[in-house]
Amino acid sequence: MDMRVQAQKAEQFRKMHAGPRILALPNAWDAVSARILEEAGHPAIATSSAAVAFSLGYPDGQRISRAEMLEVVARIARAVRVPVTADMESGYGTTVKDMMETAKAVVAAGAIGMNLEDVTGDDESSLVEISLQQEKIRAIREASSSLGVPLVLNARTDVYLMPIGDASTRFERTVERLRAYRQAGADCVFAPGVSDRDTIAKLVKAIAAPLNILASANCPPLAELEKMGVARVSAGSAVMRATLGLVRRIAKDWMERGTYDSLFDGAVPFAELNRMMGRQIS
Repeated sequence: MDMRVQAQKAEQFRKMHAGPRILALPNAWDAVSARILEEAGHPAIATSSAAVAFSLGYPDGQRISRAEMLEVVARIARAVRVPVTADMESGYGTTVKDMMETAKAVVAAGAIGMNLEDVTGDDESSLVEISLQQEKIRAIREASSSLGVPLVLNARTDVYLMPIGDASTRFERTVERLRAYRQAGADCVFAPGVSDRDTIAKLVKAIAAPLNILASANCPPLAELEKMGVARVSAGSAVMRATLGLVRRIAKDWMERGTYDSLFDGAVPFAELNRMMGRQIS
């Protein structure tokens, strides 16, 4: 991809976090899911690291290699015209140097943004110190800017999602971390695991920066989140898992009832998919 075009897409995506509409991102995991989202009108594509990992035979949690993850990101970036932001878990490394290498690889793959988590392992013992996470964020910005494509960085804390620590302290610690990540240069901050209306509203006010929420069954609808001031909502692996739920229903229908109803109900016609994937990217 032309670096000038890539830089323009990065700036376009950065501006999407400023409203007035909420940035809704049902995450993709391959080229065809990305094209379906693009053709539905979504102005950008975000990948789901868990969904990509599952599709390639790995569990979530940085079991997939950086190279394998970015191979999928590159395929998605080549498949759509809109900006693509990559979920890069904890950056596939633990050092500032690792983050610089990851940032440069993300740019090389054609993406214009990335997610960065602050937990590097399976439990809270791997929660990165705030000062080190700030260094990592600065390194990502510096490395990508040096290539002419300042990545739109979405800095995430897993204090609520894992969850980490005493429940009474999670709000304050989440605010502390996300404020620090914003100060270090993050364009957006991400608090997955939060679905309570009051907590979300308090986070929006306390952080005073573009806030990303992970959609869940108990999460307020998009229109309400928009009124509350939430900048961005992601689906994570939920779109892929919903798709796999259909696969499981089809499998059971064939084995237990011998029917085809779930196979054809709502299926995208073959000709439509063939046309969609045959479209050329200018």
